[in-house]
Amino acid sequence: MNHTFAKDVIDGLTAAEKHLSSKYFYDDNGSRIFQEIMNMPEYYLTDSEFEILSLQAKQITEALAFNRPFNIIELGAGDGFKTFKLLEYLTKSSIQFNYIPIDISQEAMDILVEKLKRKLPGIMIEPKVGDYFEILQQNNDSQWPSLLLFLGSNIGNYLKEDALELLRLFNQNMKTDDKLLIGIDLRKNPRTIQNAYDDPHGITKRFNMNLLIRMNRELGADFQLDDFDFYCHYNPDDGKVKSYIVSLKEQIVTFKKLNKGIRFQQNELIWTEISKKYSLSEIETMAQKTGFQVKENFKDCKHYFVDSLWNKD
Repeated sequence: MNHTFAKDVIDGLTAAEKHLSSKYFYDDNGSRIFQEIMNMPEYYLTDSEFEILSLQAKQITEALAFNRPFNIIELGAGDGFKTFKLLEYLTKSSIQFNYIPIDISQEAMDILVEKLKRKLPGIMIEPKVGDYFEILQQNNDSQWPSLLLFLGSNIGNYLKEDALELLRLFNQNMKTDDKLLIGIDLRKNPRTIQNAYDDPHGITKRFNMNLLIRMNRELGADFQLDDFDFYCHYNPDDGKVKSYIVSLKEQIVTFKKLNKGIRFQQNELIWTEISKKYSLSEIETMAQKTGFQVKENFKDCKHYFVDSLWNKD
């Protein structure tokens, strides 16, 4: 049993306002469901970032201004779908680099490595499964400069102070000439955002409900999925999408492996995720507060999304 998961679940579900960390979405099944989300036509983020990395790989590479071999360290690599176009450009341009994808899902990493070795034979790849920072600490020992990739709007899943703390940790684990390319979802028509996170196919609902399935499996809980629902809401005033699981009745869920029962009121919410959308001025401020300087913003044609290249100050 994962004791950290168990502690976080109990702490979150016994809090005055129940919550679960979105990092626990991504067990192997959750990672598979997220691939479905990324393939939805409503989920514009994938296509927007894919367009940037496909059509602007040359401009991104030139902006890096690395004049020697370098590492590409991708934090939360997933299936590597978007990153592939950048790796393909570098390979075809005979630019020497070492790709270090990091993910918490062994299954996702195995699929990524197999695909890359087949499509880009000869690529130097060092896959890592585990915690970002344990692996990032090894970056300072490398003689090569590094490009850190934090794509897919992952930064949007953090509350403001947590996002700043994360970026400061990135900064502390970077060498002077390293750079960070960070994917950030931009503010836009609220309906476009709402449709991406409350999809008509029910895939995002399954993604959230998989948290209940995971707790049943790993913690011996007895969540009945029909007794819960999914809800999400976008607030254009603060740029935040918030997602919840809703208890449809008063009930007690028992965690057999933890010898613990947790009461839910009818219509009580479990907050599961935040997805913050940023303006360009908010991005500048966030970089400055965390020891970075925005070098260049690469946007898709609709200006829905940006891959922002930052220098370490």
